[in-house]
Amino acid sequence: MTLPRSKTSRIRMLALLTLAATALSACTPTPEPTPTPTAAFASEEEAFAAAEEVYRAYNDALNAVDTSDPVTFEPVFALSSGDFEAADRKSFSELHAENYELRGETRMILFEGVKAEKGLSKVTALVCLDVSDSGVVDENGASVVPADRPDINALRVIFMVSDGELLIDRADRDEASSCVS
Repeated sequence: MTLPRSKTSRIRMLALLTLAATALSACTPTPEPTPTPTAAFASEEEAFAAAEEVYRAYNDALNAVDTSDPVTFEPVFALSSGDFEAADRKSFSELHAENYELRGETRMILFEGVKAEKGLSKVTALVCLDVSDSGVVDENGASVVPADRPDINALRVIFMVSDGELLIDRADRDEASSCVS
C-alpha cells in the first residue's frame, strides 16, 4: 500500500486508521476480572455450624437409605466427596448386591468443631454417633454386624469446600476422643 503524499490525504488516512482501531477495540471483549479468593465462611464458628448442618443432613440421608433402591443412595453421595464418597458408593453397592438391609437409625450425639483452616474451606470436627439402634441384616433377617461393635463411635471428620459447597471428605475412627455429650 502506498501512502498518500498530500498532507490532507495523510490526515484523512490517519483519522480512518484511528477510527478503525477504535471500532475494533470496541468489539474486543474486556477481560473478565480474576476473582480474589475469599474465605468460604466469615468465621470459624460459621464454618463449624455449616459443617454440623452438613453432617446432620448426611446422617438423615443415611437413615433414609433403602438398600434395595439405589436411588435412595444419591442424597448421601450428594453430601460427600473424595475417598469418603468412594467408600460409601462401594459399601452401598455391596449391601445392595448382597440383598442386605439397613435397620434402625444412627444418631449423632455430639458434634464438636476442632479447627477450620485454609481460608476456612477445610473444617475438622469430632462427631460421635450412637449406632446402638442400627444394624445390617441379611435376606433372612439375621444380623451381619459384628457382635463386638461398639454402641458409640467417635469419628474425626474432615469437610472440604468444593464448588462452593461444604462436603464430608473424610472420616476416621478416633479412639483417643471421648464421646461424652
